[in-house]
Amino acid sequence: MTADFVVYIDEAGDEGFKFLEGERGSSRWFVLSATVARKSNDLQMVKIAKDARTLLGKPEKFVFHFRELKHEQRIPLVRLISGMPVKTVNVLIHKPSIPNPENFQQEAHKLYRYATRLLLERVSWLCRDFAHEGKCSADLVFSNRSAMSYDDLRSYLQLLKHQSAASSDISIYWPAISCDKVRAVNHDKLAGLQLADAVASSVFFAVNKTQYGEVEERYLRMLLPTLYKKQNRIEGYGLKLWCSDQVEKQRLTELVSP
Repeated sequence: MTADFVVYIDEAGDEGFKFLEGERGSSRWFVLSATVARKSNDLQMVKIAKDARTLLGKPEKFVFHFRELKHEQRIPLVRLISGMPVKTVNVLIHKPSIPNPENFQQEAHKLYRYATRLLLERVSWLCRDFAHEGKCSADLVFSNRSAMSYDDLRSYLQLLKHQSAASSDISIYWPAISCDKVRAVNHDKLAGLQLADAVASSVFFAVNKTQYGEVEERYLRMLLPTLYKKQNRIEGYGLKLWCSDQVEKQRLTELVSP
């Protein structure tokens, strides 16, 4: 059965906990982002990517990697994305805020799976809220991570679905999320994944400090129209924070406040 929505998922940052000064250490933030479109609008991803290549003077088969673009090239790409008929959901994990990091180091990709749970909770609410006549099922397209098993991820989602029957802590709206509709595709194969990379990286740049102690908030500010909101609230919906650093939390709250 054809899904009603398509969800492109990519991350920025890493899952490590070795916080050293400079580029050698792990990132202090891990970001997992979803770009959600109605299936009927999916081809607009291809058009926007094509328009961005034309605007930036790139060849027809150029593959966008946001980190590899110059700032003056990122701005028009983000501007094009901000005008698309899509919604975005972003999970931001400030890893130094995690009280027991060893819990996420005992097995590979545990932090990624937990971030996926937080992300899909909000993606499922979004699909439910924007459904036509109750039709809210979503195809979940992950940017392929070669070292990760997506069978394990599907099994994790099946476990969550089983546990949610007895636990109110898991708030995924399951009519929107099917474990059978999880797939992983290489970044270069789909325009939607390349745009999802731009979204995840835009959010990451707004929180991850450079070696000079600066962040770049402009990309995220431009994407604010795409962030999923409910009752005019973005925090907890389009932007889910796990952060106990009050300065960082306050800054981000103010950044996304209407």
